[in-house]
Amino acid sequence: MARRSKTIWRFLRIPLVILAGLVAIPLVLTPVYLVVQPVSVPMLARMATGQDVTRIWRDIDDISDRLKASVILSEDGQFCRHWGIDVAALRAEVDNYLAGRDARGASTITMQVARNLFLWNGQSVLRKALEVPLAAYIDLVMPKKRIMEIYLNIAEWGPSGQFGVAAGSAHAFGREPQNLDWRTASLLAVTLPNPLLRDPARPNAGLLRVAGIVENRARQYGQRAACVGQDGRLAL
Repeated sequence: MARRSKTIWRFLRIPLVILAGLVAIPLVLTPVYLVVQPVSVPMLARMATGQDVTRIWRDIDDISDRLKASVILSEDGQFCRHWGIDVAALRAEVDNYLAGRDARGASTITMQVARNLFLWNGQSVLRKALEVPLAAYIDLVMPKKRIMEIYLNIAEWGPSGQFGVAAGSAHAFGREPQNLDWRTASLLAVTLPNPLLRDPARPNAGLLRVAGIVENRARQYGQRAACVGQDGRLAL
């Protein structure tokens, strides 16, 4: 019996060590990222393959409040209220999956930060299952404003390695991210789901329509994103 246990342990030891290491990475790095500017997995993947990466970090207070409101109202309207996970949306997503219906995403901004920092792209039940506890942990460790700051600086925002809003805004409009009007802010916000195909500088009719919806929503309900503004308020 003892010999059998030793044999089993010999086979399991390396996978368990690898698993422990993978778990430790986000546990250790998340507090570090409170003060360190992180690099995302997609950025590292491009660097590793010799592709261009452009990212210029911008403090969140140096980013247009109109953009912050547009991104939150477009991507995650409950961002300032939930604990990293939109439970109702996630429950609906699980129901859709069990019923064999198409998935709609249900990813919060915090879950997207978790994926970009620690996981991989591509639809996967395993990846989604890992996003949930990671997002809860990130929300526990980081204030909302820091989560949003990281998101706006690591999101892919252009077709040729533009990461973060500074690079995305410069590529599309030749502007600094604090100098965005409602039109440019909303166009950048609706580019996020697919920056490889959506071009805010030359939007088609469909993109203009969606940007208009987001702009109207952000103008009306923008203060729902006040947790990422200076002194708890956005200057819209």
